[in-house]
Amino acid sequence: MVVTRPSRGAPVDLATETFVAHRNLLFTVAYEMLGSAADAEDVLQETWLRWVGVDLDEVRDRRAYLVRITTRQALGRLRALGRRKESYVGSWLPEPLLTAPDVAEDVELADSVSMAMLLVLETLTPTERAVFVLREVFAVDYDEVAAAVDKTPAAVRQIAHRARAHVAARRPRGVVSADATKDALEAFKRATETGDLRGLLDILAPDVVLLGDGGGIKQAVARPVTGADKVARLLVGGFRKVAGTISLDSAQVNGYPALVFQVGGELDTVLAVRVDEGRITGLYAVRNPEKLSRMDRETTLSR
Repeated sequence: MVVTRPSRGAPVDLATETFVAHRNLLFTVAYEMLGSAADAEDVLQETWLRWVGVDLDEVRDRRAYLVRITTRQALGRLRALGRRKESYVGSWLPEPLLTAPDVAEDVELADSVSMAMLLVLETLTPTERAVFVLREVFAVDYDEVAAAVDKTPAAVRQIAHRARAHVAARRPRGVVSADATKDALEAFKRATETGDLRGLLDILAPDVVLLGDGGGIKQAVARPVTGADKVARLLVGGFRKVAGTISLDSAQVNGYPALVFQVGGELDTVLAVRVDEGRITGLYAVRNPEKLSRMDRETTLSR
């Protein structure tokens, strides 16, 4: 993100110091609302341009004020992103992030940025998503959430209640540990590489769903593939065709273990999973190269 020198408002040193101190938090807020690192970076640029025009002497809580600006900018972009998704080719998946180890140590943060949770958040309205993220993930008080989404505190409480119920009905049945995800992925990796259909069926839940995001640039499954037998046969057959040219490596993606597929030494696919009660219930394969740009460096997220 390019930081430009302000012409008015807060002194540049103070404005910059405050913004940089909260940058990781602001990025995390924007990313959880949008599921896109590129759009989150644009939101931060817009937030900065508005921030430097503010008289900081009039701001009681600078962190809360920055979160408010970021939320408003993200809400506007979220509505525009919804229109873009309508013309997106194939399934739309969040942009994967190579995350720092400390993200996994914060279990609630890791859960909130997991691919599975971001897909659940996709089912909320923009305002519901903003309220849920601010209140449930970042523990922002109702008055401040109300100011951020331009609603009354009473209305925000109702929206929060509705969003919590919606998410609870769709999220994984419990917070899954990184170790449980790692164990499931290792079993998946062994079975896939050896063509062990029985091994795959043992680790895949009967109602497992495979989603692929190629964005019309890379080949991916055109629509969700459901059922352990269909998914296992597709994976074994697909891997057999490219065996010898592809390698599978482990990586920390969105706070959880994931697999990175490389073909000829080049990043090809990031595969994240959802695990429920020890078995894989969701497979999320991101192949769109425009969504893989953040996989070459760790992204620091914070609450």
